[in-house]
Amino acid sequence: MSAIGASLATHHVGLNVTDLDRSLAFYGEVLGFELLHEGTGDTRRYALLGQDGRLVLTLWQQAGESYDAGRAGLHHLAFEAESLDHVRAAEAALTARGAAFAYEGVVAHREGAASGGIFFHDPDGTRLEISVRHGAGGAPAPSGEAPTCGFF
Repeated sequence: MSAIGASLATHHVGLNVTDLDRSLAFYGEVLGFELLHEGTGDTRRYALLGQDGRLVLTLWQQAGESYDAGRAGLHHLAFEAESLDHVRAAEAALTARGAAFAYEGVVAHREGAASGGIFFHDPDGTRLEISVRHGAGGAPAPSGEAPTCGFF
């Protein structure tokens, strides 16, 4: 790895959305992100979302169409939860909101893995994951030995 690559970490992720108000409700009310700042450009709106005052996600209202999994770019966005109980709480909140899930319930990342979580879509169809590193060992693995997060 190059010297610069060894020192890089993800700062935040930016997503294009079609309706900022709808996305703010989803990421704020359902997933628990706090609104750090909201602003407008000439014809665009944006919002900075975070946790404990730290920027995690930016939403840019500039997309004319929903997410397209067949195009190059973001495959999915994954969040790590503190425990399997937190994953299940997120699943309940998402279910109550009518979110679209890729699989039913918590699934393992692959056969025999201790890690796993839930896989779902935001209001624009962007693929999302909430998972844990340990605790999902008994869950089914929808894609066998292939990474579950790769094929939804």
